[in-house]
Amino acid sequence: MAILRKDEIKPKDGKLAVLIPGLGAVATTFIAGVFSIRKGLAKPYGSVTQLSTIRLGKRTEQRKPLIKDFLPIVGLDQIVFGGWDIFEDNAYQAACNAAVLNREDLDKVKDEMSAIYPMKAVFDHNYVKRIDGPNKKTGTRWEMAQALRQDIRDFMKKNDCARAVMVWCASTEAYTTPLGVHESLAAFEEGMKKDDPAIAPSQVYAYAALMEGVPFANGAPNLTIEIGALRELAKKNKVPVAGKDFKTGQTLMKTILAPGFKSRMLGVSGWFSTNILGNRDGEVLDDPDSFKTKEVSKLGVLDTILEPSAYPELYEHLFHKIRINYYPPRGDNKESWDNIDIFGWLGYPMQIKVNFLCRDSILAAPVALDLALLLDLAQRCNMYGVQEWLSFYWKSPYTAVGLYPEHDLFIQQIKLKNTMRWLMKEDLITHLGLDYYDMLEH
Repeated sequence: MAILRKDEIKPKDGKLAVLIPGLGAVATTFIAGVFSIRKGLAKPYGSVTQLSTIRLGKRTEQRKPLIKDFLPIVGLDQIVFGGWDIFEDNAYQAACNAAVLNREDLDKVKDEMSAIYPMKAVFDHNYVKRIDGPNKKTGTRWEMAQALRQDIRDFMKKNDCARAVMVWCASTEAYTTPLGVHESLAAFEEGMKKDDPAIAPSQVYAYAALMEGVPFANGAPNLTIEIGALRELAKKNKVPVAGKDFKTGQTLMKTILAPGFKSRMLGVSGWFSTNILGNRDGEVLDDPDSFKTKEVSKLGVLDTILEPSAYPELYEHLFHKIRINYYPPRGDNKESWDNIDIFGWLGYPMQIKVNFLCRDSILAAPVALDLALLLDLAQRCNMYGVQEWLSFYWKSPYTAVGLYPEHDLFIQQIKLKNTMRWLMKEDLITHLGLDYYDMLEH
């Protein structure tokens, strides 16, 4: 893979289409936020690309530009939004129904939001059992994939877009495992022509995106890009992909806390996590099959961080339990509780309680923005296939086959920023720092 760096990176000129399957709470919060920020009505809080700085060179040099000024990423004024949904509401109506943002804030961007109508969605009720809607494509999976490809081409032509990215913000699909139809691109395409029910809607979207050269990010825990067929297609068409499952509330806290326990060699005997939420996501996850998909995504985090095989006395007997409960009165304002039983010197037990009253879509929206911008950058750098450097944003990061994912948020952040430095031909930062003392003390 000949990755393009600094002066070789393809220009960011033109409009970027951000295409979103699922114009629900996360997507409309993301879209409304970008419109509000463009108008100077809000700040992009939570967005690393917009607010974070990146240190370059030695600490004594005091070079700390904003990432958005350091990297050649597109500006927010270059983004054009489009998407698909099973409901016919425009983005303003969908945002009002989601009730994440106040009506007063939504009304300030009503004209822009009202102009976005969803295209007909690819949907299979067997994969999302608790909701249904009228705005759906018909035909075989192959026919629907071709219709999606035409949607992408038509949208880009109509809006004069130079490039596109696709960010999955739709519901969590029922739990599945790879089958023979998923193993190769040839088998997958034949399966779509036969309308094989083992091919999930998210896989159809990903296929359409990759066939059109559009980077794909999977914001849910669905089995999608990790199947052999789509990995093969991403490599063949030289398209970057990333996922899966936006790292937002409870899992974000785990990837912050667990590395701290491990770094100080504190044992963990139990970690009980429960959630209540009442948005469409909560309704979908009330189905056991969809919940299992989410559960598997969330459960893998602690094992990889704590490494029980390397530290059996500290973590081998860790009991980890996760619960998600649908509670309509709470809406998008998810509440999570974590009870963590730890032990320290001489084995004496201690407890930590975490009560996180978060807003799921408020946390997810800036993640979706960063991923859209960074995947477009990856495309222009000829970085195709799995983008592990974006693991910072995911609950279950995609990796090369046979390679375990890195879940430690702080290691992920180092990898993210060092990749940015490498792309721009700046020195990587190891944080060793011994040379400062030779330099400053003599």
